[in-house]
Amino acid sequence: MSQLLQVGEKASMRDVFGEVLLNITKKDTKAVVLDGDLANSTKTDTVAKGNAAQFLQMGIAEQNMMGVAAGLASVGLQPWVCTFASFITKRALDQITVSVAQPKLNVKMIGAYSGLLTGCTGKTHQGVEDVAIMRSIPNMVVLAPADGVELIHMMEFAHQYDGPVYIRLARDAQPQIFDIETHRFELGKGLFVKEGGDLTIITTGTQTERSVEAARLLEKEGIHASVLHMPTIKPLDQEAVVKAARETGAIVVAEEHNIIGGLGSAVAEILGEQYPTPMIRVGVQDRNTESGKNEDLLKKYNITPADMVVKAKEVLSRKR
Repeated sequence: MSQLLQVGEKASMRDVFGEVLLNITKKDTKAVVLDGDLANSTKTDTVAKGNAAQFLQMGIAEQNMMGVAAGLASVGLQPWVCTFASFITKRALDQITVSVAQPKLNVKMIGAYSGLLTGCTGKTHQGVEDVAIMRSIPNMVVLAPADGVELIHMMEFAHQYDGPVYIRLARDAQPQIFDIETHRFELGKGLFVKEGGDLTIITTGTQTERSVEAARLLEKEGIHASVLHMPTIKPLDQEAVVKAARETGAIVVAEEHNIIGGLGSAVAEILGEQYPTPMIRVGVQDRNTESGKNEDLLKKYNITPADMVVKAKEVLSRKR
């Protein structure tokens, strides 16, 4: 397990990612890392420094990088392609779709700096559409860890899985939610991190920690919310979604992503077909974003725990 993770402390996913990726390449000579000239930001420079023979610097040429990854996978290697989420999912989309996903090649795609909180890099570097894009592609697995502990397990899964995988990573340090010794990741399975009978907050990635905080705020007002964390966005745990809807009768979906096409849309699809239930999506409301400090952005785009409390009360008013 990562030496960066200490109980009760925050850890940066990118730091954990770099450390674990180096270990994977040292254990497996078929694992190779492709970087899009962002190694110091994504922490793939850990591999560049520690195992240079399995590191390829591809420059600012994401389409070519993905084509090279497809070629490497076709001869039995396992490419780990890493750049910002906004670049990998939009600049190289044709290559991902045609060259990687259609033949179901064994390529691991890492979308670093996803969501709003990208460290004042500018709005072009924010990735709030990546989940919508990637989950629409056949054969694609889409994952979003809540913390560094879960990321370790996801990377171990991705290393063993034969096929294309997209992992969505955040830039900044996140609180450790899961226990490093007991947590397990299973593809396509959600996890109830809090139980409550009044409504369910369904969430993923970095928004899970904020959803737990929203549930605590609701608790102070006598409202008991379950929090269902979805580390796998595709394939989504349909059984858990329906279970939450059946048991609580009201759903809030919270994500650091555009409300169109992301986790909220995926949940709405399931509920619409299987168990219609009052629900509200909390996320970026289909608008262009802007660069800024983390707390300012969370407030401006209404995805703070306090915003989730407001939406929880709204959906409860519609509960049958």
